[in-house]
Amino acid sequence: MSRPLPASRSDFRWFLPITTRFMDNDAFAHVNNVIYYSWIDTAVNRFLMNHHLLDLQASQVIGIVVDSGCRYRSQIADPDDVTVGLRIEKLGTSSVRYGLGIFRAAEDDASAEAHFVHVYVDRASMRPVPIPDHIRAVMRTISIEGVT
Repeated sequence: MSRPLPASRSDFRWFLPITTRFMDNDAFAHVNNVIYYSWIDTAVNRFLMNHHLLDLQASQVIGIVVDSGCRYRSQIADPDDVTVGLRIEKLGTSSVRYGLGIFRAAEDDASAEAHFVHVYVDRASMRPVPIPDHIRAVMRTISIEGVT
């Protein structure tokens, strides 16, 4: 069984540059896995905040993380520059699955591929609610073909 090819930059619709830090490296001289999860969380939330879809203090409807995962393909180490690519892989009634690619420097193949799932809830009750139409409309702008 062969390993699937890595995702490429062209598979993603929105990008966030990230600068590594010396403290991101672990004892094995590469970026520790927990840092990748930080980049994933940062990219998703930055997308939402940049598009005025999330106000950390006032949003009545918020996305909470219910699932995430990351597959590592090649090492990244400080002082590498990193770009995180983002796309919507599945847009449900109250949930969204983001796909992410983490790219080292100007490389076209992802060094890591991840997913991140939000379920939208009412902040007060923490019960699932439909994703608001204005949020859904912006999410569609980074959806991969065939996602509704």
